[in-house]
Amino acid sequence: MVFHPPVAIVAKAGDAGKYKVGLPAWNMLLRGVLSGAFIAMGAALATVCSTGIQATDVAMRFGAASPGISQLVLGAVFPVGLIITIMTGAELFTGDAMLAPMAAFVHKVSWASVLNLWVWVYIGNFIGSVIFAYIMAYGPCVSYDAAGVATVTAFGTRAIGIAAAKTGYVGGMALWSCFLKAIACNWLVNLAVLLGICADDAIGKIVGIWFPIFAFVASGFEHSIANMYFIPAGIFVTGIDPTKAVATVNWVNMWTNNVIPVTLGNIVGGLFFVGVLYWVAFRKEIAALK
Repeated sequence: MVFHPPVAIVAKAGDAGKYKVGLPAWNMLLRGVLSGAFIAMGAALATVCSTGIQATDVAMRFGAASPGISQLVLGAVFPVGLIITIMTGAELFTGDAMLAPMAAFVHKVSWASVLNLWVWVYIGNFIGSVIFAYIMAYGPCVSYDAAGVATVTAFGTRAIGIAAAKTGYVGGMALWSCFLKAIACNWLVNLAVLLGICADDAIGKIVGIWFPIFAFVASGFEHSIANMYFIPAGIFVTGIDPTKAVATVNWVNMWTNNVIPVTLGNIVGGLFFVGVLYWVAFRKEIAALK
């Protein structure tokens, strides 16, 4: 396995960011839709695999209430979304929160072009996430009898529970907690992106991506694009069966109680804690490479 040294990884991140900001808007949007759907696939898999896990014999061995086992499973399967995104060249806002600014630092591309990339990819990610949330809500999350009467499955109930937890940040300190979780999340996500860059072979990239993403999900951190799947999935399922409705699970609370503060935290985590700090740490070495 070819392993690139840290200075080369940072330089390659700048090169990747330069390429991304140079894409036409329609391509940014299209690749954003793809990545939004890919992240949603990982989130959907995590929802399904963690359903009912606390009631299993395995979980009971670790205590009657063992949320850590559920988080372990969530973290273990969720990384598939970012693996697909990076390996297929799709565009993810949270990764671009570091890569695009790195291009501005290394290649002096304009900050207007950075913001342009962020906007189009963010919109695309939202579209792709919601599309897949609809597919899951009307697919595995519900069953229909011969008369067309819908019954929410265990997976659907789990989707609602996750959405309720995601929209439960009410009050200033709760939103601050949400913001901090978002910083930590994208710190790890962008370390995963850098580790994906450090290897040239597929297995090396997959392993490098998997561990940091596992860490952020299992730790309970907040990812804006994943939440664009988790919350709409819960909203769609409650729309199918209103008796399952939860007061906080709606389109307004999705943004005010979660996605907006999480997006801001994700930007800080990617831009500052990875992009700025690594640029400052290696800028002299990067300059020597030119």
